[in-house]
Amino acid sequence: MAIYHFSAKIISRAAGSSALAAAAYRSASRLHDERLGRHHDFSNKPGVVHSEVLLPEGAPEEWRDREQLWNDVEAAELRKDAQLAREVEFAIPREMSQAEGIRLARDFVEREFVSRGMVADLNVHWDVAPDGSPKPHAHVMLSSREVTQEGFGAKVRDWNRTELLTHWREAWAEHVNQRLAELDIDARIDHRRLEAQGIDLEPQHKIGPAASRMASQGHDSERLEEHHAIARTNGEKILADPNIALDAITHGQATFTTCDLAMFVHRHSEGKEQFDRLMGAVKASPDLVALGKDGRGDERFTSRSMLEIEQRLERGAAALDARRHHGVAARHVDRALARASRRGLDLSAEQRGALEHVTSANGLSNVIGYAGAGKSAMLGVAREAWEHAGYEVYGAALSGIAAENLEGGSGIASRTIASLEHQWAQDRELLTDKSVLVIDEAGMIGTRQFERVIKEAEKRGAKVVLVGDPEQLQAIEAGAAFRSVAERHGSVEIGTIRRQSEEWQRQATRALATGRTGEAIDAYDKAGHVHADETRDDARRELIDRWDRDRGTEPGASRIILTHTNDEVRALNQAARERLQRAGGLGEEIELTVERGTRSFAAGDRVMFLQNERSLGVKNGTLATVQSVSQARMAVMLDDGRRVAFDLKDYAAIDHGYAATIHKAQGMTVDKVHVLATPGLDRHAAYVALSRHRGTVDLHYAQDDFADRGRLVRTLSRERGKDMASDYTQARDPERQAAAGRSIAAPGGKRLGADPPERPEQQPDMIQVRDRAIARHARAVQMIYNMQDLGLGLSADEARELDDARKGLNDLRPKAALDAETAYARNPALAASAARGDTEPARAAILHEKEVRTNPELRADRFVERWNRYSRAAERAYVEGDYEKRRTYQDSMRSMATSLERDPQMESILASRKRELGISIDSGRRLGAELALNHGIDLGRGRGLNIGM
Repeated sequence: MAIYHFSAKIISRAAGSSALAAAAYRSASRLHDERLGRHHDFSNKPGVVHSEVLLPEGAPEEWRDREQLWNDVEAAELRKDAQLAREVEFAIPREMSQAEGIRLARDFVEREFVSRGMVADLNVHWDVAPDGSPKPHAHVMLSSREVTQEGFGAKVRDWNRTELLTHWREAWAEHVNQRLAELDIDARIDHRRLEAQGIDLEPQHKIGPAASRMASQGHDSERLEEHHAIARTNGEKILADPNIALDAITHGQATFTTCDLAMFVHRHSEGKEQFDRLMGAVKASPDLVALGKDGRGDERFTSRSMLEIEQRLERGAAALDARRHHGVAARHVDRALARASRRGLDLSAEQRGALEHVTSANGLSNVIGYAGAGKSAMLGVAREAWEHAGYEVYGAALSGIAAENLEGGSGIASRTIASLEHQWAQDRELLTDKSVLVIDEAGMIGTRQFERVIKEAEKRGAKVVLVGDPEQLQAIEAGAAFRSVAERHGSVEIGTIRRQSEEWQRQATRALATGRTGEAIDAYDKAGHVHADETRDDARRELIDRWDRDRGTEPGASRIILTHTNDEVRALNQAARERLQRAGGLGEEIELTVERGTRSFAAGDRVMFLQNERSLGVKNGTLATVQSVSQARMAVMLDDGRRVAFDLKDYAAIDHGYAATIHKAQGMTVDKVHVLATPGLDRHAAYVALSRHRGTVDLHYAQDDFADRGRLVRTLSRERGKDMASDYTQARDPERQAAAGRSIAAPGGKRLGADPPERPEQQPDMIQVRDRAIARHARAVQMIYNMQDLGLGLSADEARELDDARKGLNDLRPKAALDAETAYARNPALAASAARGDTEPARAAILHEKEVRTNPELRADRFVERWNRYSRAAERAYVEGDYEKRRTYQDSMRSMATSLERDPQMESILASRKRELGISIDSGRRLGAELALNHGIDLGRGRGLNIGM
């Protein structure tokens, strides 16, 4: 978990310090101290991964030499008690790579220190804790005097202000959180004192290697003693109130494991004895809620507070859903449709169904739309209908660019949710019972914020329309609230893709949306749009070559390059600019210092805005083309056609805009997309990246990142969906599970939930017989599950009852019991609800299993899904060192491979889908043997075990 640490101190002669010694230690180098006439040699110090002196404008170039710089600092200070430098130290999130961590630190130092005129000596350390975990952090030594043409001038007292340190602490948290979001890393930090976060713990100082060595050598260390004292005090607070720990650990995640808890307790305890007592106290807390095991077999927990937040969200959503006060008369809807038609916009049957749903009287409407399905167009027509009916329509989204996209696509005036909440806190722009609040990209909103918004809307009597796709980028904060609300209260789905120009591409986007990433990549590969190169550099060059050729053949097309990390974005931006420069496509270069460092800009450059700025009408992620630029001012044409000019001293949050992170691309639509795949991707990011285009998308990857195409597919198919505490409690609550099956179908659209298909006409007595048979069999199956939970076997009477129940079901239709038990293995809650008499969801699932059993195409789909799920689980178990679990999954895969010999129809179908199954070596053998060969499975060593579906 990302940890917040930011501290500042003075390096002073009064404390016996030397600027040269401090710089040598932090940079792991050998420096000569002219004042003391000695060398300070720390060149053997490990863990320093980056050292650099950053200079403000006008500073002498010779100060890039660290030895020269700090000797000049020492020479400028004459007093015996002189303050030589200020040191700032901050923790880098361990979730980042070294390259990203260095980039993060460097960007912050340039923006906050160098831009103010300070000389900054930056050193990034990547230490390793005793438990093997990384401890990345940065040390920044800063000059305290102004820089003149002659060297150092007077001391700058303004840099000592407490307000400035407070600003830096907050700015570091904002900088880190923005970068974590861009990297799609599920972590956040908070600059506030723990007390301000509602956590009654004292913040602890970071203890470096020097202090630890002093203690181990028997020397006193005031900093180390203070650290242990704070840890001991925090431990005592947690012992007195274990709920403090639970509130803190669930601040950023809805559920957690024992390992997560141990890491938190270790940071807030002193010594093994207190650690053990704290672990015992927290585990014994009545506010700790055990949820059962997750998909990895780890026990998961949550706090009672987190459960209560989720329950309040559910109550608020249920209250909204129950209201019927916001209907729109048919004449208003018809008028809006007619006006849209005159503009050339004719909604599809699915879009009309969604329009009917959102303009119904319901207080809560949920719309799930695949990427490019035309959600915004539908909302634009709905806006006109609502406004004709006298409603005031508000739009909101988590990010500024998503709000801008909602407004641009639908005409609904939109802003960020944080901005709305701020207005509500000031009693401004309050909702009323004549308000409709449309929330776009709802899948990215965390549970706590979601609950607050739903509560406000419910209190004011407003209608809420939630729009999004739970399969795209996940919420940064804890929870998956939109998915949960849509599952429980139903949703309409707009499943027809409209963005892509060709049918096969629309089918590929549908495959991405439904988790069939391999199928989508295969389609693009067959069309010549997947490109493998030996190295990352080769892949980057090939991507830019293709981008440049596209630019030349279709200069009027809009385009974007997408990748996962900021380092790659910068490299791709630079490569694209170089091509434009060589082709004469850019004007005169002007070198500027902007928020992310020194950049060259010219007329014709593509740029991206990195911060919301209402006065300019731009958001974080807005794209534009430079029209003119000078040292002081830039004028651009935004992609929406507006012209904007600004002084760089007032707004410098701008960078090149040829390439962007995938996180910034959600909601974007362009003609052509070029994607560079890197190992940090998952299926959610792949779905977003490969669905932004109208015309074409080209996917590039390097074989030093992905050994083969199978590895690429497996990486881009990784499931990283967010969880809710209620995801685990639902499995033990048949009533809630059954309630989650309700849905609403849009005409022509796919139905979400567990509603059964239309049933044929049957006599009432036959329906009763069927339902009784399903319920009896379900009770027998539920009895088996109960016995298994208790570790017991079936008695003779119980086995006989199961046989009789199976016979009764099979008498109605052959193999019905087999289909039912397959359905129950996939979703045990169906058995529980059917046993209580609610047989409709079970009947629909049984019919579906019959269709799968008798249709080889569907059996092949399930085989691919199940094989890849087991393959990912086996690989994950191997990485985690759980070799017993890995063998169990491999045994199941072995059983699946050998079963193909008994199903020649499905084997024949799967022979054309080898790549989806990770087969990279075609041996010419039977498919089962090829699967075993490619996945390292010995078909002769099975243990006869299988894992339930």
